[in-house]
Amino acid sequence: MNVPHAGFRKYIAIVGRRNVGKSSLINAIVGQDVAIVSDVPGTTTDPVYKTLELHPLGPVTLIDTPGLDDEGFLGEKRVERAKRALYRADAAILVVDDVPTEHERFAVNLLGQLEIPFIIAINKSDLKNNLRDAYIDFGVPIVEVSAKTKTNIETLVQLVSSVMPEEESKTMLAHLIGEYRTVVLVVPIDTAAPKGRLIMPQVEAIREAIDHAATAVVTRDTELAQTLEKVNFKVDLVVTDSQAIMRVEKIVPKQIPLTTFSILESASKGDVKQFLEGIDALKNLKDGDTVAVAEACSHVPTCDDIGRVKIPRWISEKMKLQLNYKFFAGKEFPELQELSNCKLMIHCGGCVLNRTAFMRRMKLAKRLDIPVVNYGMLISHLHGVLDRVLEPILKRQG
Repeated sequence: MNVPHAGFRKYIAIVGRRNVGKSSLINAIVGQDVAIVSDVPGTTTDPVYKTLELHPLGPVTLIDTPGLDDEGFLGEKRVERAKRALYRADAAILVVDDVPTEHERFAVNLLGQLEIPFIIAINKSDLKNNLRDAYIDFGVPIVEVSAKTKTNIETLVQLVSSVMPEEESKTMLAHLIGEYRTVVLVVPIDTAAPKGRLIMPQVEAIREAIDHAATAVVTRDTELAQTLEKVNFKVDLVVTDSQAIMRVEKIVPKQIPLTTFSILESASKGDVKQFLEGIDALKNLKDGDTVAVAEACSHVPTCDDIGRVKIPRWISEKMKLQLNYKFFAGKEFPELQELSNCKLMIHCGGCVLNRTAFMRRMKLAKRLDIPVVNYGMLISHLHGVLDRVLEPILKRQG
């Protein structure tokens, strides 16, 4: 089975108190024992992700979260991890087995703040009755289920499907080139490049070009000049890795549109205007200010890591600023208090996130009044070519 990468899956969070049957419900949905089930409260200590095909939704990832009523020092940490996991969710299932408590109300308020649509699953319906009326006032769809007997599981899936938001369809580069056109993709090979494969934005660009009857020419920056000569400079767009923009910009003639993978990725999932506001905020930074550097994926940093090494170095060299950096990586977003003193957030292109998850991060930054700038836009700005690489996107947006 060809499972789409994480940026195209829907994420469904299963939330609720300890021992309401969240893990059992996931097993019932999947049809096999993928989550550990126990009568001991707090069995699920960290968010657990299970990816599968789920009709009628297609590829989804179910997130089994720790109980929101966990106690003690470790319990608080588990609750925090559960809350962070929600930043990835497109929709949620609030699992209950009794009348509402402060924990259910906390979950409902949190889901509302994050604008995550959800349904309520009253579990253990084979043992308890007449709980539906207690949850009517929450104003969301309710289904009575039994994870044990698998009662109404199909109804549950159909119901969560009905509240799943329709994601705005935005292409990455096809809208910039059209059919029967040629795009040159510049893929440098350095120490950080994954051996034997391309990174996701490069794969997406190639696939979109093929899907829209365009021709994709892939080359390294070291062979770009020869490649352009071979195609007689009849190129409709050049897309490069952000880290090579300073070399590529000198090679590509001014009449050929040029941009970067990171900018295309973030423009298709985020708001270019918000990122431009982040660029404007750079001039207000002072020595000693704290800046958050956020990556959506987790990887082992290299000696010349783009987020942890290169970007801070370029800011120091180009802007003569000595800043304090907080680095965050992974599918779970940092807690609000960890970002509260940050003057700027520098975010990756978000290739492992779908648009819903990416925009949730951007909305959170706005709520905290933290300007955000994209990796690619920042790098191009620092090297004096931002106007050129944004021109194809802004021209298309009108």
